[in-house]
Amino acid sequence: MVFGLRSSIFLLKLSDKNQRPKTKDQRPKTDFANWLALIAASSIGLLAFSRGASFDIILTFPMTASLCCYFLFETFLQKHYFSEAPKHVIVSRPKVKIISAVPPIVFAYLLLAGFYFFIGLAILAKGLVGIVFPIAIVFFYHMIKFELLPSPKFLISLLWGTILSLLVASVWYLPMYLTHGWTFVDEFFIQHHFQRFTSDKYQHRQPFWFFFLVLPLMTLPWLPFFLAAIWDFFKIQNSRFKIQNSKALTTHHSPLTTFALAWLLVPLVFFSFSGSKLPGYILPVLPAALILTAESIFRFVQKSEKRRTLVQILAFLVFAVVALLLQFVVPNFARQDSLKNLIETTNAKGYTTQKIVNLYAVSHNAEFYAPGRLVRGDDGKSKRYDDFSVLIKDLERADESEILVLMSHGVIQEIIGNEWVETEVVADNGETAIVFVKFKN
Repeated sequence: MVFGLRSSIFLLKLSDKNQRPKTKDQRPKTDFANWLALIAASSIGLLAFSRGASFDIILTFPMTASLCCYFLFETFLQKHYFSEAPKHVIVSRPKVKIISAVPPIVFAYLLLAGFYFFIGLAILAKGLVGIVFPIAIVFFYHMIKFELLPSPKFLISLLWGTILSLLVASVWYLPMYLTHGWTFVDEFFIQHHFQRFTSDKYQHRQPFWFFFLVLPLMTLPWLPFFLAAIWDFFKIQNSRFKIQNSKALTTHHSPLTTFALAWLLVPLVFFSFSGSKLPGYILPVLPAALILTAESIFRFVQKSEKRRTLVQILAFLVFAVVALLLQFVVPNFARQDSLKNLIETTNAKGYTTQKIVNLYAVSHNAEFYAPGRLVRGDDGKSKRYDDFSVLIKDLERADESEILVLMSHGVIQEIIGNEWVETEVVADNGETAIVFVKFKN
């Protein structure tokens, strides 16, 4: 993802020389693309989610790649080198050229095809948002540039491009539909798309402003620069709006800044209206936030060598702290948060066939480490009991003599010593425990 962002900035600078830093010192360390890569790689949001098992990080990559492809198509080739005749195309620093015998229009359509190809991957990653967001962002980008619509070439491409995206996505969706039919459509689209958005069915209710708080925190330790970038954008927007010929309303922002703002606002507003909210939902917006942040930092470091060194030291400290946390803190946290070690310990003690049931709470990552062993309710979800006596009665009715109970460490004593069953704490990590329960003879 960082590579895609860095590439888009590099090509943008080639397409508009006015955006290159006009300083006497043109060393690579003052290059905006390098700073963007550094800021992205040292942001807490990317560092944290890159270590987690979440579909949101899987969605973030193809969505970022898709939008980068469109941005290159729009700003680099279409506006500056959109020619039918072959010509030399400079795509690197001075004195380094790639000479193409292929018309630049071919490269333009390859980038456009890349836009739709990565949309297909985004649909594979997390469903309909994979196509809704990129298309909506593109249209909103042109709206805030006060253009009625994107270019005709893009509008025409919506026909063949959407087909391309659906073909890419069909490698999984088609077999799933052929196998499960309407059940798949209902569960995946109706339940996990529309009902997740319109209701709190999955119990992740948060206030409307939740993502307006979560997104800035993901830019730490660069939060002040992100806030400064947002402030500067709207301050300049307010002061530089001009009426030209009493008709055309224009701004003086770079295409990159405007594109990043559109990228940021569409998912942010969309998910803020969702009935279900989790921090990872907003992750696909983070690259846009980091672009704005990096622009603010880039302006900051141009003022002096001391500022440049200060930012580099801060980034180094982030990497050092993360390395220490991964070595000494995260493993212990993971052992407590994950059931992996508990299940492995339980299996090692010979409890490999017993069913597993939840008491007082549901631990969802049991799905990964004990597949096929979880007791489920009529709705297919992992069953949760809030009363141990009810659990015993259900076992008796099902003619089950033993079971493993997954529960919080703090409530173990509530089931120890029960007159109807024998209990044994099989595994306990201090937060969660697995208790073997068997009817007394």
